[in-house]
Parts: sequence; structure tokens; C-alpha cells
Amino acid sequence: MKIIAGIYKNFNIVTSKQLNYRPTKSRVRKSIFDRLMPYNYNRVLDLFAGTGIMGFEAISRGSRCVTMVERNSKSASLIKKNCQKFYNVQINVIKKDVFKFFNEKYEADLIFADPPYGLYDYDIIVKSSIKKLSKNGKFIMECNDNIYNSVGMDQFNVGDTKLYMYTKS
Repeated sequence: MKIIAGIYKNFNIVTSKQLNYRPTKSRVRKSIFDRLMPYNYNRVLDLFAGTGIMGFEAISRGSRCVTMVERNSKSASLIKKNCQKFYNVQINVIKKDVFKFFNEKYEADLIFADPPYGLYDYDIIVKSSIKKLSKNGKFIMECNDNIYNSVGMDQFNVGDTKLYMYTKS
């Protein structure tokens, strides 16, 4: 898997077919980051990080502090190995359940959430994530099409992927 844009464009992110995750497709990543232009998000939180690709894309585009939360030990370990490719940026890999992480004090300018489809209460993820946003921060959640209906969030589809975006005022 490759980073699609920014200073680390075409850097290879090592993944494993033996791990049970669903990385965000490159066309979905492109659509998300195109909507975030001009990009000025320093503190990024990647929830249900999986491969960490969203956090790595954020680093490539200029983020200086990225926290990736992933409960699977093997996935978190692989993210840490990939982190060694990046310099002059603070990357935190937290091996913890996202819902336990919500109890910690943390604030971010941009939060990505890509929970396993259909396994969690999306309302809890949305409300808990929004509490962690800084003023003018953005929250983006990826779902499969028509699985969640939220009022007050922008929605857009990229193929069979539905994305929700919220900006904290």
C-alpha cells in the first residue's frame, strides 16, 4: 500500500494479508484529503487505525503529531514498524480499545474513524469523537453505504463507501 500524496508520496506502507483489517482504499483517501484542502491539521487522531494509512497520509501532508489507536497487537506492531520511515514528526501508537481511549484526555484537529462495519454503535463513536475535537476541527467516519444515518453531518459516497464529516464550530 502506498501513500498517495504529499512529501512521502509513493512511500510503501507494509501490510499483512494475515491480519484482519480493511484498509481505506486509495480513491477514498484521495476524496477525503481533497475535501480537507487547504490542509492545516497538526494534531491528528486515527481511530481503529488498522494499517495506519490515514495517519501516514496525514503526516505526508504536513501533520506534526499523529496518534493511532488500534487494539490488535499485531496491527499495532506493524504500524510501529512503518513509523520508522518518518522523521521530524511525533507518532503515538496506542494499543488500546477505542472506547477505553475515549476516557483519556486528548484533543485533535482532525479525527478519522474507520470502525469495523456494523460491529459498533456509531452514535457513541461520533459523540465521543466530537468531544475530542478542537475548535474548527473535523471528524470523518467511514462506513459502508446506508449503514448509518446522522443528522448534522455532511455525507458523501465514494463507490460503496459512505463518509460522514463534521466540523466543530
